[in-house]
Amino acid sequence: MATKSLLTPYKMGKFDLSHRIVLAPLTRSRAYENIPQPHTILYYSQRTTEGGFLISEATGVSITAHGYARTPGIWNKEQVEAWKPIVDAVHKKGGVFFCQLWHTGRASFLDFQPNGQAPISCTNKPVPPETKSDGTIKEFPAPRSLQTDEIPGIVNDFRVAARNAIEAGFDGVEIHAAHGYLIEQFLKDNVNERRDEYGGSLESRCRFALEIVQEVVNEIGGDRVGIRLSPFADYLDCWDSNPDELGLYMAQQLNKYDILYCHMVDPRMKISSERQENTTRRLLPMREAFKGSFIVAGGYDREEGEKVVKEGDADLVAYGRLFLANPDLPKRFEINAPLNKYDRSTFYTSNPVIGYTDYPFLDSSNLV
Repeated sequence: MATKSLLTPYKMGKFDLSHRIVLAPLTRSRAYENIPQPHTILYYSQRTTEGGFLISEATGVSITAHGYARTPGIWNKEQVEAWKPIVDAVHKKGGVFFCQLWHTGRASFLDFQPNGQAPISCTNKPVPPETKSDGTIKEFPAPRSLQTDEIPGIVNDFRVAARNAIEAGFDGVEIHAAHGYLIEQFLKDNVNERRDEYGGSLESRCRFALEIVQEVVNEIGGDRVGIRLSPFADYLDCWDSNPDELGLYMAQQLNKYDILYCHMVDPRMKISSERQENTTRRLLPMREAFKGSFIVAGGYDREEGEKVVKEGDADLVAYGRLFLANPDLPKRFEINAPLNKYDRSTFYTSNPVIGYTDYPFLDSSNLV
């Protein structure tokens, strides 16, 4: 049997992938008024290879999902139409493209919410204030805890967004249940203090996430659904007292829905942008429990990605910052070429070119 590596083909459900290097979902803040823009066509097209797998930036499922400036949505017709040429460009180059479905929950601000209302969550506890890199303090408003009878409506928002994504031409969707956003707020016991059927026990805290999975699968089919989880992370002060148990339970339960893949954030990525010790093997029980394709993410370099694929700890590896700065990353990995350095200061600017589509290729003829 041929040795598995990042550059060997992989069959993910009905999708024949030519390599195992995934474009991770990356917020880029270039979608004005929640509408993806024409400059986004080039951005994703540049990072597409024949048989490559791309996951879109986090995309809001409703008007209450919005929590950051210039992020796209997929809850209305105008947004769906704006996504179509972007998806078409990826398909023309032979890529497989999934849309990441997102609700920020309490990680939002009054300015982003309809009529300046409080963000919604499983709790009324706000995210604690954060000290930004410039020394200023970022204050979060107190959220409004959803009533039990409101929760089916939020679940339905994910279902409708999944349908819209398919209408826009996406090959499938990834449910964003990581990084301290709404779904993970329900999952983790540090945040979720509910006393109804959506809080308390592990099973109850996972109910919301699994109801969303069920409805999305019912709408578009499990062969077009993935989920992203970060049980070990504590982004936005969202952590769990037993992350190993949480991750394993979710991996086991997801098998009931026959979804395509599970995308796990490595436990070494405890907080944004900082790597801890290499603890990929801690994901192994989840990897062994889940029956679909298993994707890992967490600041991997080429050698680390090769290692987890070769040893069978993952089927695919998602790359974020490296793929952002190297639109031809699979080619560079293939020939072990030097990598462009990413510029963190331009990650989230509004400029449609700088730090977005101006990172150089090895071969300048591949700029479009």
